[in-house]
Amino acid sequence: MGFRNAVLGRRSGDFRHILENIVYLELLRRGYEVYIGKIDVCEVDFAVRKNKTVEYYQVSQSVMDENTLTRELAPFNKIKDHYQKILLTADYVNFSQNGIKHINVFDWLLK
Repeated sequence: MGFRNAVLGRRSGDFRHILENIVYLELLRRGYEVYIGKIDVCEVDFAVRKNKTVEYYQVSQSVMDENTLTRELAPFNKIKDHYQKILLTADYVNFSQNGIKHINVFDWLLK
């Protein structure tokens, strides 16, 4: 992140991208193969594989706004397999639904 800030300058409103980078690096550290997922026109932030297990991750700073929640869940709702779908946010309100597990990103990073 230091190199990025040196080249592009510091942008204070860029927390979403920083959070996605942190999650990406943590997934790699945990030994996952990390891919970008795409279904129709929707994109899943991360489709990961480790051994024979697949998981899907969406990362958002907050989904307290109904439109943001709908946008973040849309790719998950199009995926028809039964692998784990995880929404990581900084929110402490539980938004788990329809088999999609919501986890506070800071709690997830500390586990």
